[in-house]
Amino acid sequence: MGYSVGQVAAFTGVTVRTLHHYDRTGLLTPDDRSPAGYRRYDDGDLARLQQILFYRELGFPLEEIAEIMKDPQANAVHHLRARHRALTEQIARLRRLVEVAERAMAVERTGVRLSPEERFEVFGEVGFDLTYVSDAEARYGDSERYRQAMSRAAAHTKEDWRELMAEAADWRQRLLAVFDSGAAADGPAAMELAEEHRGHISRWFTSCPYPMHRRLADDYVTDPRAFALVVPATEQRPGLAAFLHTAIHANAARERPGRADPS
Repeated sequence: MGYSVGQVAAFTGVTVRTLHHYDRTGLLTPDDRSPAGYRRYDDGDLARLQQILFYRELGFPLEEIAEIMKDPQANAVHHLRARHRALTEQIARLRRLVEVAERAMAVERTGVRLSPEERFEVFGEVGFDLTYVSDAEARYGDSERYRQAMSRAAAHTKEDWRELMAEAADWRQRLLAVFDSGAAADGPAAMELAEEHRGHISRWFTSCPYPMHRRLADDYVTDPRAFALVVPATEQRPGLAAFLHTAIHANAARERPGRADPS
């Protein structure tokens, strides 16, 4: 009996035009015909069509599919391996593009008024995870300090950002040096760095009283996205987030004459 081109198009989702193209190119040319002379597709043709659609889904060009279909058992593995390599490379490339797009969107959400080239120049490897920016906005968006931080970030010039990022990079290198030296997280060197970090936030974004600084420290050990804003992934060490968390909490807890806690 077989199936007409219209029937095959209806239950496979392939257009009649595409089936006609496969017929003209010899990729799928059914042998059976109806009494009126129209081509009819049998079960073997449908099985071949299924294979063609499988390779099309994987992104193979029709010319390569035709080569495979000449002898599927002999050709399929070689072509599939090559396609697997190409798809793996494509996936990696697309992931990088997604990361770039998310980073650009995240920086956009912070209100930073820099061109993409300037952002790359200023921020380097310090990433802004879009999901973390969105979460932070949901958690703190109604607070006066959050609004102030976003407003001040939007007002910074390129030179402001260059200065504050250089300041942050210098602080980060000294943090890594103290950590790598084996110094105690609640020791004087680590706590001084914690206090300096609090001052950096207050100077460039919004006043950072000790309770707020402790909350930020808690995020550093529970959310890698938050810690990546402080130390890029390429510079992180195992235990570094916990080290900074302890230093910030210890600094907030110590008593020092004349030490102000802005609120």
